[in-house]
Amino acid sequence: MNFYSKDNKTALQAKEDAQRIAFAPIVFQASKALRNCGILTTIENAGKVGITIEQVCDKLKLPNYGVRVLMEAGLGIGLLINTDEKYTLTKTAYFILHDELTRVNMDFTNDVCYQGMFSLENCIKNGTPEGLKIFGSWKTIYEALAHLEPHVQKSWFDFDHYYSDHSFPDILPHVYKNKPKTLLDIGGNTGKWAIASLKYDNHVHVTIMDLPGQADMAKKNIDALGLTDRVSFYQANILDETLPFPAGFDAIWMSQFLDCFSEEQIISILKRCNKAINTNGYIYILEPFWDEQRFEAASFCLQMTSLYFTAIANGNSQMYDSKVFLKLVESAGLQVEETIKNVGVSNTLLKCKKAE
Repeated sequence: MNFYSKDNKTALQAKEDAQRIAFAPIVFQASKALRNCGILTTIENAGKVGITIEQVCDKLKLPNYGVRVLMEAGLGIGLLINTDEKYTLTKTAYFILHDELTRVNMDFTNDVCYQGMFSLENCIKNGTPEGLKIFGSWKTIYEALAHLEPHVQKSWFDFDHYYSDHSFPDILPHVYKNKPKTLLDIGGNTGKWAIASLKYDNHVHVTIMDLPGQADMAKKNIDALGLTDRVSFYQANILDETLPFPAGFDAIWMSQFLDCFSEEQIISILKRCNKAINTNGYIYILEPFWDEQRFEAASFCLQMTSLYFTAIANGNSQMYDSKVFLKLVESAGLQVEETIKNVGVSNTLLKCKKAE
């Protein structure tokens, strides 16, 4: 669905939106403070009766000035309503408090992206993730993952897993319809897909291919479940083209993995996948394409996530337009046999095979 073919706003609406953009960083921090300081929860607990600024201060033991400026800002942001000096929540505030998607996106933006985005303009000009320097001297976020502060690591994995994990129950029957005995899980991360696969099919053997830090995390999680006998690990940097992929697999699985790479890198990875699968094997690619979303908000989230890749992750990847991505699949000597859209939160599953 094309959400971007017309501009239907009046000049006044456009100018109002421009002011919201101008103050967007402040809006974000104020909303987060209203959530984290307990102000939104305290107002929610007051119900329809509402609550005054002074009552919020008393309950939270916070200074009147700080609470006042935040609550007044909450009015303009659209989180609060003020009637006869008493405040109540809007529907938007409810989602800030209780919606898992909103929480995951907000924490990821704050803990992983916010400071690094100050370098976005230089990243655009230079093609390098200069915002990553806030976490240390790393070439990509993936090398840094195992070394991030625990709260940053948690926000990254919560974000990554939210968009993929909700798809797994729908996807497993499609992947195991052809009864693959061996599956290569590229970018296995913490082992969630491998674990789901091992529980779904008692006969499959999964090989996880990832960087050492991620492979070690996956091994720890799989060991804890007693599933180690059906899992192998292949530690490698997938960008090192001198290292061949292990071969002879009935299936290859990549979940929200290829969006971590540039167009040239994706073609290289897919060509090596082509060599790694058996003649009748399949490559399953799960990706959230921003142009195939049912809701405009979903497209927006993916477009903003692309800028995280630009400034923080690696400087050269994005959440792709499906038309761009499908050309890369074709360039790698593969063809799409089946496409399943609207999987989980925002994903599309591509079932690929060797081109005829």
